[in-house]
Amino acid sequence: MAGCAAAMHDDAMIENQEFATIRSWVDAAERIVVLTGAGISTDSGIPDFRGPRGVWTLNPKAEQMSDIRYYVSDPEVRRLSWQSRLAHPAWTAAPNAGHRALAELEQRGKLHALITQNIDGLHQRAGVSADKVIEVHGTLHTVMCLGCGWRGPMQETLERVRAGEEDPACLECGGLLKSDTISFGQQLIPAVIDRAMRVASEGDLFIAIGSTLQVYPVAAAVPRALDAGARVLIINAEPTQFDSVADAVVRVPIGEVLPRLCAL
Repeated sequence: MAGCAAAMHDDAMIENQEFATIRSWVDAAERIVVLTGAGISTDSGIPDFRGPRGVWTLNPKAEQMSDIRYYVSDPEVRRLSWQSRLAHPAWTAAPNAGHRALAELEQRGKLHALITQNIDGLHQRAGVSADKVIEVHGTLHTVMCLGCGWRGPMQETLERVRAGEEDPACLECGGLLKSDTISFGQQLIPAVIDRAMRVASEGDLFIAIGSTLQVYPVAAAVPRALDAGARVLIINAEPTQFDSVADAVVRVPIGEVLPRLCAL
């Protein structure tokens, strides 16, 4: 099935021979490396960014709030950002069937590492060990100071916003605070990216889930896995640039297909 030309699209496909073959890859694999994007969390009520109902698609101003240049230079962008953090769906979201399925992969002793572009922490809440999760874009659950580098729990700073501070400053140095996430224009953490690329080359099966695979350097994990000899499975609603080189591509909704792939 290498370089699979046709993608699996509907529920009927879950029962066919192609699906049985993919399931056999999971069962036979000893070191599965997973890469997840926003698509795995949409069933938990957290919208993606670039999809038809994505955050940036519906509200172009939201993309400015994700750009460090606007964030640092424009107090209004920071005020809007803090209001957005107050209302972020991650605070009430629960892990969905896709998250839980990946936790079951770990319970089966097959999950080597989980690289995620998401900042919601739902993989850990689903039961995946924190030391297996590589958060390449950081986490919403921590706040950081752009001045002195201080970090602390996000909820403590959000309490200050609820109390009336529109743009809370660092209590250590007076610097600008933001979520401990990687914004456009910010440098990724080299050690985190190095680890993600390293584990991508250590697996025997690489599964990319709910990611457009457009954002680099994280997207480079796919060719890294291929070069190391791993099978590559892509599960995503929309086409990606790597579909033609993947061993299989699945368009079945993540919450339906992952539990059937990962469960004992």
